Amino acid sequence: MSESFPPTGFVKTQSAVPGIEVYMPRPPEEDGREVVDFRCPHCDGATAYSTDDGGLTCSFCGYHEAPQVEVVGKGAQEFEFTVETVERANNGWGAERKELVCNSCAAHTTLSTEMLSHTCPFCGSNAVVQTRAPQDVLRPRFLVPFVTATEDCRQKTAAWLQNSWMLPKDLQKLARSTEYTPIYIPFWTFDARTQASWRAEVHNTDANRRRHSTPNWKWERPFLLKIGNRDGKQWDWESGQVNLFTDDLIISGSSQLSLTLLKQMRGYRLTDLVPYEPTFLAGLSAQAYDVDLETAWERARKLMRARTKEACQEQASARSMRNFSMNLDFSKESWRYILLPLYLATYRYGDKVFQVMINGQTGVIAGQRPVDWKRVGWTLAAAFLPALLFALVAALLLANDYGIGGLFGLLAGVSLIVWLVFVIDTLRKAGKMASA
Repeated sequence: MSESFPPTGFVKTQSAVPGIEVYMPRPPEEDGREVVDFRCPHCDGATAYSTDDGGLTCSFCGYHEAPQVEVVGKGAQEFEFTVETVERANNGWGAERKELVCNSCAAHTTLSTEMLSHTCPFCGSNAVVQTRAPQDVLRPRFLVPFVTATEDCRQKTAAWLQNSWMLPKDLQKLARSTEYTPIYIPFWTFDARTQASWRAEVHNTDANRRRHSTPNWKWERPFLLKIGNRDGKQWDWESGQVNLFTDDLIISGSSQLSLTLLKQMRGYRLTDLVPYEPTFLAGLSAQAYDVDLETAWERARKLMRARTKEACQEQASARSMRNFSMNLDFSKESWRYILLPLYLATYRYGDKVFQVMINGQTGVIAGQRPVDWKRVGWTLAAAFLPALLFALVAALLLANDYGIGGLFGLLAGVSLIVWLVFVIDTLRKAGKMASA
C-alpha cells in the first residue's frame, strides 16, 4: 500500500530548485493568547498591582505606572446561553502564570511567575505542588479591582478579634502576625426573567377576603370548603401571575470558600466593574473557577425559582395555604464570568485551622473564631448565682413562715428565666462563631 503524500503534519514550502517540491513540518498554530510580562522599564524588576490607585509599582526602584482603567459597571457585557458564545470566549489569563495545587484541600491557585509562595491560601498547608497554570479555562471578561489595603486588613482583624468576651485572650497576638493573601475569586453573574402563574387553596377569614385585592390576583369560587365556619374561616381557591426580573445574581465559582462566610461578608458593588486586563493580576493570586457554568446556572435557577415562589405566595390573601402549584418559565437568560477581590487568611489556634475573609472592595470582614468554652462555662455559672441566691433566701423565709419569702421566690423565678435566655443566646452566638 502506497503511503499518501505529503505525510500528515507536513506542508509545502518554498523550493530553491525549480521543479522540486519541498515539504516541511506544519508550524504550530498560534492560540491567539497574548502573554504579557510585567517588568519594570527602569530596573527590569517585577512590578505588582497597587491598591492605592490601581497602577503598577516596582518594589525595587519605586517606578510607578499610572492606571488606565475604564469603569463599565453594571453595563458590562453579558452573554446568552448558546454554544457559540462559549466558543467565542477567550481562554487563559492573558499572561504567563503558575499554578499552586494543594495536596491537603485540593485547591488550585494561580500566581504571578515571580511570586515565591509555598503556602495554600485556603487552608494554610505547605503540602503544595507548583505547575504551569492551564490556559484552557475561560478568561474572565470583567473584574472589580482591589481597594482595601493590607494594613487595613490587620486593623480590621484586630478590632474583630476583640469584639466578643467569648474569645480567648491571647487571640490578639494572631491579629498582628496573620498574613493576608490578596486573591481574585471567580464568580458568575446571571440575569433572567421569571414568569409564573400560580394556584392554591388559601385559608381565609371573611374580613380578610373582603379586604384583599391586587391586579395580578383573582378569586376562584367554583366551590368553597367550609371548614370551621364558627370562626369565620374557609378555604378558597386563589390564583395569580408573577413577573420578576433578576439582575446580577452572583454565584461563587469556587468550591473552596464557605458560603456562610461569603454571605456574612455581604455584597460587592458591581458598579465598579472594569474590563479584565492581566495588569490587575500582577503580583497577586487568582483562582480559576472549579464550579463550571452549567453547575452555577443550575444553582442560580434554584434561587430564582425560590424567589418567584415566595413572590407568588405573597400575593395570596393569607399565609396559610395548601395544594400550591406554580408554572414557571425562564427568559432573557444571560451570564458573565468575573473576578472579585478578596483577602484570605488562615490561622491555627490549638489543633484547629480557622479562615478569615475580608472584602477587597468594601473591607467587610467575616470569618471563624475559636471560643474559650472554659470562660463561657464560668460566666454562665456566675450568671446563675442570683437565681440560686434568691431561691435559697425564699426557702429559708418560707420555712420560718415569713410572708416576704414569696417575693424572693418570684425574684428567683424571674432570675431563672433571664438566665435561661442568656444561656440560649450565648450558646447560639458561640456556636455561630466556631462553625461559620
